[in-house]
Amino acid sequence: MQTTRRKYSTQRPVLIGIDVGTTLLKAGAFDLASGKSLARSSQKLPVKLFPGGGREQNVRALDRALSAALKTVREQLGSRWKRVEGIGLAAQGGSIIIADRKSGKPLTPMVLWNDARAHAHAAPIEKRTTPEFWIEFTLRENMPHGLPRLAWLRERFANLFHDFNIHVGAGEWIFHRLTGVWRQDSGNAIQIGSYNAATKCLDPAALDSLDLELSFFAGLREGHETAPLSGAAAKRLGLPQGMPIAGPYIDQEAGYLSAVGASRQPVHCSLGTAWVCNYARPDSNAVDAPLQLVLRSPVEDGQLVVLPLRTGNTAWDWALATLCSPEHAKALKKAEAIFRARLYPPEGLLALPHLTQRNPVVHDAFGAGAFFGINTGTTAANLLRAIAGGMVFELAQTLRQPLARGFADTIVIGGGASKGTYFCRLVAALFPAVPVLRQMEEDLAVARGTLYAFAPAIASARTTTVQPPGNTDCRAINDAADHYAKLRERINGL
Repeated sequence: MQTTRRKYSTQRPVLIGIDVGTTLLKAGAFDLASGKSLARSSQKLPVKLFPGGGREQNVRALDRALSAALKTVREQLGSRWKRVEGIGLAAQGGSIIIADRKSGKPLTPMVLWNDARAHAHAAPIEKRTTPEFWIEFTLRENMPHGLPRLAWLRERFANLFHDFNIHVGAGEWIFHRLTGVWRQDSGNAIQIGSYNAATKCLDPAALDSLDLELSFFAGLREGHETAPLSGAAAKRLGLPQGMPIAGPYIDQEAGYLSAVGASRQPVHCSLGTAWVCNYARPDSNAVDAPLQLVLRSPVEDGQLVVLPLRTGNTAWDWALATLCSPEHAKALKKAEAIFRARLYPPEGLLALPHLTQRNPVVHDAFGAGAFFGINTGTTAANLLRAIAGGMVFELAQTLRQPLARGFADTIVIGGGASKGTYFCRLVAALFPAVPVLRQMEEDLAVARGTLYAFAPAIASARTTTVQPPGNTDCRAINDAADHYAKLRERINGL
């Protein structure tokens, strides 16, 4: 009996989720019946840095990372690799690749969504549009950053902008590698200016400002539709041709899908390269925050609102390397000890963690981070606490909107930085009346979310409740958050 049961369990179907982030590509395999994680792999995605905030990746390196991740998962699964029955894909949105439409060959590097070199190309586009246009078209107060980036890229590669080529991002390119189909998600489309948030469809109105045709961009994914695994990809991967591939999703959309089982109205906080809040709301023209991305809700009628923050793990990695240790593992260990000793900095010490924003005083310079309240007794440990506090205070300001408007009843925290329990406890201190949950296996949450098309229950990540610190600490942390809000108001341009 026991031998038969073990043999049966090894033959149950398997699903694979792929999460293509900005700096890491992750893949996870899950048992279709139980949702149990069976295998995982993580591959670094090297980023080339250029003066002026430039960030690029080699597209072929992206392909190699995908192959390496799936090879590792295959080795871990062993014979169960033959039982893989579906793959889901999510990726960061807003990055740019120009590729050959027929072959899929990349013709440019991938210019990342957080590349800042197109700053000067924004003004001419703004002159040809109006703030009212962007509010009506994108339901945000300013143009998407991808539009000036397109203008800048066309200046570099004018000869590539024609009908034989296509504009895609990381998700579309990998999806084409798997299926031979060009398809984009609305999260990517809105960041490049091809998506009308009000009508929830592709729209050329914004692209007209650059004289670009909508046909230069991939078609839009509808709902949770899938496409069959191509023969070429099936041969490369050792999987059956025709297997359904779901996606591509923007990573924030898949992250939200990994949280929908946590409560009736969760707000998903993704603590990744960029920190982002994701929540659902009824159809509305409201601008909850200036930088919001409003997409079609992936679970029901209404909208999914993606609220990017002005900070993220790029700032945290800098703080760890500068204030703890250049060796990441040692830095994380030292940070844990620092926050065990004390969760927050001395009163009056604040940090604006806007390290990836343009300088508000010297507009051609890059970086808007700042410390306030430093004195002769300030230590590196307290500077680290101030950075962590500033990051969470930014998150809290964004979270208050959906909570106050009744769009969220639970805070679900995921992403790489959620491994730092101090971040989660700081959030819990600021919202003592709201359940704060931390996703377990946080590195696989987005990969799980990509599987919603196949099995919504499997897509939902398990969580654990975050306990807030004691009353004295909660009061001090809330006071610091109030001081931070006042400081932010006084800094022009932030």
